[in-house]
Amino acid sequence: MAARMERFVSPGKGNGVRATARIRRGELVYSAEPLASCVSNKQAREVCHHCFTRCKTLLRCSQCKMARYCNTTCQKQAWSGHKTECKCLRSLLPRAPTDSVRLAARIIFALLNPSHSRSGELYPLDEHESHLDSMSEHKRQGLSQLASMLELYLQQEVPHLAQDMTSALPPSCQETLSLIAKVTCNCFTISDGELQEIGVGLYPSLSLLNHDCRPNCVMVFEGTNLQLRAVQDINAGEELTISYIETLVLTDERRKQLEEQYHFICHCQRCDSKDKDSLMLSGDESAWQRLKEALPGLEKLKAESNWEALLESCNHLLSAVGGEVPDENQYKLRLTDMALDASIQLGLWEDALRYGQKTLPVYRQYYPDPHPVHGVQLMRVGKLQHYLEHLQDALETFKQAHQIIKITHSDSHPLTTDLLMKMEECRAEIAQRSSSSR
Repeated sequence: MAARMERFVSPGKGNGVRATARIRRGELVYSAEPLASCVSNKQAREVCHHCFTRCKTLLRCSQCKMARYCNTTCQKQAWSGHKTECKCLRSLLPRAPTDSVRLAARIIFALLNPSHSRSGELYPLDEHESHLDSMSEHKRQGLSQLASMLELYLQQEVPHLAQDMTSALPPSCQETLSLIAKVTCNCFTISDGELQEIGVGLYPSLSLLNHDCRPNCVMVFEGTNLQLRAVQDINAGEELTISYIETLVLTDERRKQLEEQYHFICHCQRCDSKDKDSLMLSGDESAWQRLKEALPGLEKLKAESNWEALLESCNHLLSAVGGEVPDENQYKLRLTDMALDASIQLGLWEDALRYGQKTLPVYRQYYPDPHPVHGVQLMRVGKLQHYLEHLQDALETFKQAHQIIKITHSDSHPLTTDLLMKMEECRAEIAQRSSSSR
């Protein structure tokens, strides 16, 4: 693929990436495979550790008991990379390394492999920032603990770790603390088509992309392949940006997260204007404070998959605040989304649809089209409408989703293929219903 972006010095930001030619929205700007990647621990039992596909039944590695594969083909293809880490995983049993430790180890294995080559990277790993000098002592201590875990994890397979790292790794990656810091600051969350986290990976060239709370590009994945797509028309010489974080939070919270995790204060147009903050906090403050205070407990119920208790609590709180807090309030929206998730898990489809429909006008305000989060939410609601045989409504919702998804994911993405199939099913069922009523 011809290069459509180049590295440059972005004023006030340091390194960045800009377009080398005009790019229209929906176009693929860049795609890349990771230097290294791994499935997240919390998804380890649900996602194939080779192709990163969700499967209900997975084959487990008989030795480390952790790696899982959707079939023997994936297991065999993964073995050349997995056999190195398999011994390391076995040495820690019954414990498991954190995602960042496992990813850092895989990066080391990749760099120690003589056949491994990543020529042409815009941003070699050696140049990645660790930010060790600017981080708090508390955070540095946390990373030091991860570095110690990495060394312990690697002892079984790389007994002469210090010597091997000195001889084969770039100078700035030879200390485990520096490498762990680079990984935590520069890795990307790998998500499925519906934007649910499935893993983490390091994509060196794309670590150059700077953040904006209203970016002109989005990242989507097919397996581990990262695709950078334009969601706005971009002129030659214009900087390419992505969002590092979930943007449906208040400006001060976004800035705090970005400073703590990525070591910069965001001065994008949305942050400087505090756009949407007043809308996110609309309604009676004493009422929405109750919702805000309840969120940690509700998140705990969700993490425990205690869906009945979660739905009961959400219903009670949402009924209690009633019209005092509008649907646009960020805390009410989060509770409504949780109630939607719980209703789906419990098979309460009518309730799920009611909650889902409440979110759509609000998503449209907070995620201006074309935004993948809005597109995926439309798909969720459309599937509920289809299941409940609200066929005309479902078709219309799917059409709206397609207008977004074809730009953010492309027409060839598996999610788009699934969406088009759903639309055809709706049309066929509408036609069948029409013919049978004659």
